[in-house]
Amino acid sequence: MRLNKLFASMLFVGASFSGTVLADTFQPFEVTDIQVEGLQRVALGAALLSLPVKVGDTVDQLRVQQAIKSLYASTNFENVTVSRDGGVLVVKVTERPTISAVTFDGNKDIKDEQLQESLDGSGVKVGESLDRTMLTGIEKGLQDFYYGVGKYGAKVEAQVINLPRNRVELKFKFTEGLAAEIRQINVVGNHEFTDAELIGMLELKDYVAWWDLFGERRYQKQKLQADLETIKTYYHNKGYIRFEVTSTQVAMTPDRKGLYITINVNEGEKYKVKAVNLTGDLMGREELMQSILPIKTGDMYNGGDVTFTEEMYSKYLGRFGYAYPEVKTYPEIDDKTKEVTLNINIKPGKRVYVRAINFTGNTVTKDEVMRRELRQMEGAWLNSAQVEQSKARLNRLGFFETVDTETIQVPGTDDLVDIAVKVKEQPSGSFNAGVGYGTESGLSLQFGVQQSNFLGTGNQAGISMSTNKYSKNINLSYTDPYWTKDGVSLGGSVYWSEFDANEANLERYKNSSYGVALNSGFPINEYNRINGGIGYRHNTISEISAYEQALRFYNIYRADDPDADLSFDNFELSLGWSRSTLNRGTFPTDGSSQRLNGKMTVPGSDLQYFKTDFDTNYYFPVNRSHSFVLLARGRLGYANGYGQYNDNDQILPFWENYYSGGSSSLRGFKSNSVGPRSFYLYRGSEPCAPDPSGDGCSLPGDPNSISVSSGRSIGGNAIATASMELIVPTPFLDEAYSNSVRTSLFLDAGNVWDTEFDLDQYQTLPAEEFAKLQDYSDPERLRASWGLSVQWLSPMGPMVFSLAWPLKEYEGDQTEIFSFNIGKTF
Repeated sequence: MRLNKLFASMLFVGASFSGTVLADTFQPFEVTDIQVEGLQRVALGAALLSLPVKVGDTVDQLRVQQAIKSLYASTNFENVTVSRDGGVLVVKVTERPTISAVTFDGNKDIKDEQLQESLDGSGVKVGESLDRTMLTGIEKGLQDFYYGVGKYGAKVEAQVINLPRNRVELKFKFTEGLAAEIRQINVVGNHEFTDAELIGMLELKDYVAWWDLFGERRYQKQKLQADLETIKTYYHNKGYIRFEVTSTQVAMTPDRKGLYITINVNEGEKYKVKAVNLTGDLMGREELMQSILPIKTGDMYNGGDVTFTEEMYSKYLGRFGYAYPEVKTYPEIDDKTKEVTLNINIKPGKRVYVRAINFTGNTVTKDEVMRRELRQMEGAWLNSAQVEQSKARLNRLGFFETVDTETIQVPGTDDLVDIAVKVKEQPSGSFNAGVGYGTESGLSLQFGVQQSNFLGTGNQAGISMSTNKYSKNINLSYTDPYWTKDGVSLGGSVYWSEFDANEANLERYKNSSYGVALNSGFPINEYNRINGGIGYRHNTISEISAYEQALRFYNIYRADDPDADLSFDNFELSLGWSRSTLNRGTFPTDGSSQRLNGKMTVPGSDLQYFKTDFDTNYYFPVNRSHSFVLLARGRLGYANGYGQYNDNDQILPFWENYYSGGSSSLRGFKSNSVGPRSFYLYRGSEPCAPDPSGDGCSLPGDPNSISVSSGRSIGGNAIATASMELIVPTPFLDEAYSNSVRTSLFLDAGNVWDTEFDLDQYQTLPAEEFAKLQDYSDPERLRASWGLSVQWLSPMGPMVFSLAWPLKEYEGDQTEIFSFNIGKTF
């Protein structure tokens, strides 16, 4: 910290001593006794230990001066006088007062905690003695800090308030004043790039737009130094290897409220790469190292490429146990040809082995739970990639707020290290209740006891309950992610739910279900995993609207009584594969993930059907800093019935349909609104159903009198969606928040289909009514939208804000330009 460095320099203030010798000169004499007067807190023995004179010694002027300096050096006294009474050496001292309290008043730019931390490092803290000679230096150091952030009118005063029993209260009074604003930034000497280009990349600003609520024109010395490095890096990355900042001037206006900054530069000229030579110890891998070299002959010189190359080779060597390699580039510049030869010298150093891996900070989580996630083994050579992989796996557990690793060299050796893994645990489960609100789900409530690190074992156990305007859920679950040492997981759950489709933008029906499931997972390798399970589910379907697509289901299973509730008992098998190379679990910026899942009911169940789903996500970093990332994602799903029931082909139950629309799939459309819609057939005011014989309406009368009306979305047995997103830095937001706020521009497309719907059986309807059916079945229309999305992992819970506009709207589409979801757990 800058404040710590600032205060450390003050320790040297007060190193001069001004003790008094009460005699013009001390004639040498033998000390027969030593008397120390004025002691209060300091013990006599401690004072005598600091005095380099003993009874029986012969002292003179020089020895007395040394004695005075020694007493001051003990830091216990602020005044010392020495006199002689015959053979007695009389030492009178005034002890330094003890600091009883340290207080701050008027400071806003520096927090109390920062000030106290810095003072503690300088020995100025409660319980210690006060060295008054340091106060002037502390005052000056604090004023210098304020000058560094542009507050040139700041004043700092240290007040010492005397208290009884030689105690004091140390009070710092701050008058911060207003920060000087930057009036203008000038760049002098630039020709290849305009002032606007260069100034635009700086953190310091001389202009802030009225709508930029977070912008400021405040001067900070540290930011100026960083900005100079930014300009230098920019030029070096464009080939200007000779570029330099020749000088910088910061001029203040007479009223001390404004600043003018002038940056003088010498651009030089562009240089190309003449050759790249790899030198040093290449460990017999010269051909491989040369093949992965990103810099090619004839390329324009790029300082960023040079730094990237050095880091790349260092990481490469780190995989083979060379923990401290030296990779340095020595450029040979030819000013005549404007070319540069890059000599990359590689010194692997000595191969290092890991002696021990130690954990700290885990007060709940057992060591064995953490150790089983490690990919770096004790006794093996140090592999930087495996250390990072181990760190990532610990992060993905969700038990820790932070995970840090440090490589510590074993004293007395040059080839052994210990790895210290320091974690900060976060609550991994507790009694909780929550409330949330979403524009799609309305008010939602949650209640549960969830423990993802049960008794520190890493096992997951809990009960959870949730409710919103269209669903209620209760779930009891337990999972052991390491049922075997090889990472085979075993878990189970018991659940109950109710779903009201009418409240979820769907055609009306209610589904009450309960069941039990057992599942297990098998790791194939570091990135691939197979999951399987078996379960039982009971469904009760009620209050179904008599729309045509639902009546198709009734014709097969309960054609005798279409108003009755339906109950089904099914046994289910599931099998899935997942793969992930994402660099982070939350807001990844590189890598990909795929998931393929299949589910089917066991033959002999009341309903026989299957569902398959495939999801994929690819993250392509556009730049090396990963501030711009291209995301491509897609989803495919297909489901259907199999076998026969009462001589009819079984079909997919309508409550198992796929749905699309909303923040999780096609933004810009209301939740579940995309895809086929229900329709009703009427003759007059009487509804009718399709005739199994294929003659159209089963009601007697003229077919030309049949009319068609539309309902709401019902989903389908097939789905395909795709999305392209450009993830960009969030405007006006500090880079430190990039892991909690994500902004993206997106293009969504997709649809839902009912591939089993037979439109031909309705061809006897009037042409106009038949055309309506074609519209309602929605067989070919592809929905697409574009917009802006902001996701925020806020203290109040996850928030999603979206603005989206459909590329084309069709009649009956339920669009939603603005969507916002928020949840809160107390």
